[in-house]
Amino acid sequence: MSTAGRSILMVDDDQEIRELLQVYLSRSGFHVRAEADGHGFRQALDCAPCDLVILDVMLPDEDGFSLCRWVRQHPRLAQVPIIMLTASSDETDRIIGLELGADDYLGKPFSPRELQARIKALLRRAEFGQAPSQAVLAFDNWRLDTISHRLFHRDGEEVILSGADYALLKLFLDHPQQILDRDTIGNATRGREPMPLDRIVDMAVSRLRQRLRDIDKPPRLIRTVRGSGYLLAAHVSPAH
Repeated sequence: MSTAGRSILMVDDDQEIRELLQVYLSRSGFHVRAEADGHGFRQALDCAPCDLVILDVMLPDEDGFSLCRWVRQHPRLAQVPIIMLTASSDETDRIIGLELGADDYLGKPFSPRELQARIKALLRRAEFGQAPSQAVLAFDNWRLDTISHRLFHRDGEEVILSGADYALLKLFLDHPQQILDRDTIGNATRGREPMPLDRIVDMAVSRLRQRLRDIDKPPRLIRTVRGSGYLLAAHVSPAH
């Protein structure tokens, strides 16, 4: 995958980290902008879009969680891949970030080489998701535009999807009425998150069920097949 011209916006209050990543990632062809606080990050992202965001959790004016939520709710930025950085070893931070729509998580201290590998993996996944066989897919009460990655309910409401949400939903729509095992789902939705695979998959499916209002007990649309995986119990067809 070519990195030439790919833009990254990062926010971290540690000047050494900002300078290190700007130099390291720029050598690989990325265009890197770096901000020291949440206010600067918001302004920078509003002024110019980017291909990927790196968020530090602890910032002087607001935390990375609120910035992650803001990006995911932004109508023009909701699909931008997000990597979160944290100096905390608390698993709760990782869970919160992923539930808010972050695509990957990396603990400090970290290797710039590992971060670059994760960046490339997320950008490859984003590229793969932009090559749909049908432009709009209809299922149950929903329509998914696979070009803009926008999801609409039949009542007209749009539901914002993160990159991981979209990747998982597209996987289900490509394989309706088929049982998908945890390895298949995990490979489609995670970067290199250190949490156990089962935990990652369960969180990703739970988050997608919430997006699809699939909150019945047991869920009606995305069903759990005990001991095997998950199944989308809906007919999928091109929308006209």
